[in-house]
Amino acid sequence: MKKFKRFLLYLAALILLIVGLALIFNEPIQNMIVSHNTEVARTSVTKEQIQKNTQTKTADYDFSKVKSLDINQVGQSLTHNQTQVIGLIAVPSVNMNLPISKGLSDAALSSGGGTMREDQQMGIGSYPIAGHYMTDKGLLFSPLESVKTGELIYLTDLDKVYTYKIYQKEVVDPYAVWLVDNTEQAIVTLITCADGGVNRWAIRGELVETKTATPKELTVFNLN
Repeated sequence: MKKFKRFLLYLAALILLIVGLALIFNEPIQNMIVSHNTEVARTSVTKEQIQKNTQTKTADYDFSKVKSLDINQVGQSLTHNQTQVIGLIAVPSVNMNLPISKGLSDAALSSGGGTMREDQQMGIGSYPIAGHYMTDKGLLFSPLESVKTGELIYLTDLDKVYTYKIYQKEVVDPYAVWLVDNTEQAIVTLITCADGGVNRWAIRGELVETKTATPKELTVFNLN
């Protein structure tokens, strides 16, 4: 009987140790997978793939379904890559380089930003992009907390490079759906969590330049 009790104590201690290690290493492992997903998605996509993905009609744009990332989501995105990359985004002032995917699926938001309307086009009207805020300030849309007005945002579909200048940065409530609406002015809108998820950061930039996506113009996206 004593041996059995001792065994149960050892077993309980082992379980507690495993759970403790899982809690300690859960976030670093998740961040490592997110970083891997980001790099693979943005550096391996081709112009032809972007054009094909852009023409695909199937994507989920329901922002209400978006949940905080967890290890299960990022793990599934690693093994079942269903990301439809349709472009790239760079914000050099905060060292942000990410893929842009079609829609707001877990796969899309586990590697970069996701588009929020089916009809949006780079360089035309409003181009809203949503992304997760991570506790690791270098991942996904977390760097946007540090951007300033006057800094530049670059988008590309590997055909053109669109340069936007930030003119607005503010915290808005989660129900500011007007940020997704189309506009006559050519702008980009970046949306991520603020105040621990209670509110949202909204960063807007106006289009100031459009150029052909030559190797020189693409250097800002750090693809090499």
